[in-house]
Amino acid sequence: MSGRADSDTPPDTHAEDPEGLEGPEDPEDPEDTGEADDAEGDARRARWAATGAGAVLALAGAAAALLRLTGPAPVLVPAAYACGAAACALAALLGSRGRTRRALWLLVAGLMVMALGDQFD
Repeated sequence: MSGRADSDTPPDTHAEDPEGLEGPEDPEDPEDTGEADDAEGDARRARWAATGAGAVLALAGAAAALLRLTGPAPVLVPAAYACGAAACALAALLGSRGRTRRALWLLVAGLMVMALGDQFD
């Protein structure tokens, strides 16, 4: 072999496909569990994870905003918690619609806003 990317082995050295090793004949065979099923399951789990994490963090942020609102904290603190909770709620909505990457970044941004608001307390 010359090592070039366009080089190919001579035709007499190609392996012949023994009977049955190629795979199923029918691509619509229900017995065939391929990578498409795995990718679909991964996408479904990612949507559920983004939706669940967004909902939980939105509820936690809303509860923290209400608790900080009733206390002696400056107004900026509950406002930051409320904005972070709104961002997490939007992330839950995006996650349920399959926009999991954007939902992840929005969750991170919402948590950062909540953490920044906590620093003013």
